[in-house]
Amino acid sequence: MKTTLLYGKENLSINVPDDTLVIEPKHLPGVEDEEAAVQEGLRNPIGSPPLKEMAGPDDTVAIVISDITRPTPNHVLVPLLIQELNHIPLENFVIINGTGTHRDQTKEEFIQMLGEWVVDNVRIINNHCHDKETLVNIGKSKFGCDVYLNKEYVEADFRIVTGFIEPHFFAGFSGGPKGVMPGIAGIETISTFHNARMIGDPLATWGNMVDNPLQEMTREINRMCKPHFMLNVTLNKEKEITAVFAGELYEAHDKGCEFAKDHAMVRCDKRVDVVITSNSGYPLDQNLYQAVKGMSAAHKIVKEGGTIIVASECSDGLPDHGNYSKILKMADTPQDLLDLINGPEFEIFDQWQVQKQAVIQVWADVCVYSQLSEEQVRDAKLQPTTDIEKTLDQLKEKYGDGMTVAVMPMGPLTIPYVEDQE
Repeated sequence: MKTTLLYGKENLSINVPDDTLVIEPKHLPGVEDEEAAVQEGLRNPIGSPPLKEMAGPDDTVAIVISDITRPTPNHVLVPLLIQELNHIPLENFVIINGTGTHRDQTKEEFIQMLGEWVVDNVRIINNHCHDKETLVNIGKSKFGCDVYLNKEYVEADFRIVTGFIEPHFFAGFSGGPKGVMPGIAGIETISTFHNARMIGDPLATWGNMVDNPLQEMTREINRMCKPHFMLNVTLNKEKEITAVFAGELYEAHDKGCEFAKDHAMVRCDKRVDVVITSNSGYPLDQNLYQAVKGMSAAHKIVKEGGTIIVASECSDGLPDHGNYSKILKMADTPQDLLDLINGPEFEIFDQWQVQKQAVIQVWADVCVYSQLSEEQVRDAKLQPTTDIEKTLDQLKEKYGDGMTVAVMPMGPLTIPYVEDQE
């Protein structure tokens, strides 16, 4: 049978065996009128007064957005936030791009993300996690590090965080407090948030919010300098808004996570030999670093010794910024990488993504279908494939005629789990 994987901007159609298990979230249509749905959220929020009543005409306002690797519809959310606060002069606003450890966005990318009117009329800055002059220390975390956040966010009279809620491979769910931490944090704080002990905790996984150390840390740091208002959404396959969660940070985010879990997490009866997954298409599949999320989602249901095939366009390469590719070259095998990263002296940012990737590879083989060269894929300790259907035929020789296959067309927008892993 034929199935279509979310891949880049055009998607990818492949033939899979007729008995393939297709794993997708419950389909939800987009809301009829996105602007009206967002406005309703701003005017009748969860656990807080209406947005317009919360900020005064002389207040400075910081709006935190997620960067270009996330499909958050900033072009819808941000203009409506500014419109709702039209009693405040435009010069009082600053939009802070929550890059975390990722690269800056260009003006052209900001136009793509926010629309031309916003770019022409509102000041926009990229968070720079390595630049202490643009950060401020707001205290110390119980997890053992100083807490640095973006200075303009901390000093603003009124703070808003926006985002997109979906299951997350180590924080449980994205959105909410993650917009601030790690979105606009300093590298020292991010490095603790993503250290080997935190990432390796078995409770730091898809869909879990109970005793998850990463969720505990991001919420702790948000309490030190809390956003006054949150605006988050959930999305469907077409990247349409399916629901709006606005208001008090924790209450609104909790409701959004419950909604996302109900629709995005899929129970499976057993593990399978081969899992084919996308990385949710553009913008999440822009680089191999982000593709670890698709691998991680597939890891939930692939047998030990099985194979994951991930289709991720990687139009932005590995990427070239950060230490991801550098760390991958520091050892010969995934197990060697894990041993290195778990060593007491190892501390290089981006280790968290390599750690997650290595854990998956110790369990199963991983093949990558992408725009990357075969050399780039092999240097990342992964196996390249230029033809998924041909790779399936080859794997049948390995697993036999009874080979079991599952496909996740939407990648980590769907989180499967077997009964004993709930």
